[in-house]
Order: sequence, then C-alpha cells, then structure tokens
Amino acid sequence: MAERYSSFTPGGTSWLLQRITAAFLIVVLAFHFFLLHFVHHADEVSFLMSAGRMETWSYYSLMVLFLITATFHGVNGVYNALINQGLSGTKRTAVKWTLIAASVLLIAQGIRTANAWAGIGIY
Repeated sequence: MAERYSSFTPGGTSWLLQRITAAFLIVVLAFHFFLLHFVHHADEVSFLMSAGRMETWSYYSLMVLFLITATFHGVNGVYNALINQGLSGTKRTAVKWTLIAASVLLIAQGIRTANAWAGIGIY
C-alpha cells in the first residue's frame, strides 16, 4: 500500500492555519454569495454600491481580512503542494521567497484598492 506523504506536520502551525483559514473562507464566501446573489442580484451591483459597502468599517475590515486570509491560504497551499512534489534545496528557497514577495505585493495592492473604494486617503 502506498504511503501517505504530506509536507504539513499534523498538528503543526502551518497545518492548523491552513484549516482555520479554510473555515474562515467558507464562512466569508457564503456571506459574499448570499449578499451578492440573494440580497442584491449581480446585475444590480454597481461601483457606487460597492464603494458604499466599503465605507462601512465592519465590511471594509472583513474584506481586508478576507484578502489576507485568502492570500495566505492559497500561497501556503501552493507552496506545500510543491514541496509534496519534491521541491527542495535552492529551488525551494527561491520559490518560497518569490511567493512571499508576490503575497506582499498582492496584499499591498488589495489594501490600496480597498482604501480607494472606502475613500480612505493616505497622504
């Protein structure tokens, strides 16, 4: 019988965070789906309506937390999948730092966009 291999150490921090972020993403995606497909239909959603929601502190903070959580969950999953495929040594280090840099850029741009929608200016 084939052995099961995972780069996640069961009970480790990375393993735990992957599960916590997955649970959070399921809840937030359900909220998003309900709000934008049952409360407001897709054809009714406008930029102005989205900006209005982003001006609410609770919605804004939820979306920023969603951005950070989704980025971590996705990048952590890709990185560990690559490790499971045998990525090691210098390539592993290069991929890790590339994914970290891409994550930082994605989160920074996402927060800039959220701030613009919420009318938050950084001077």
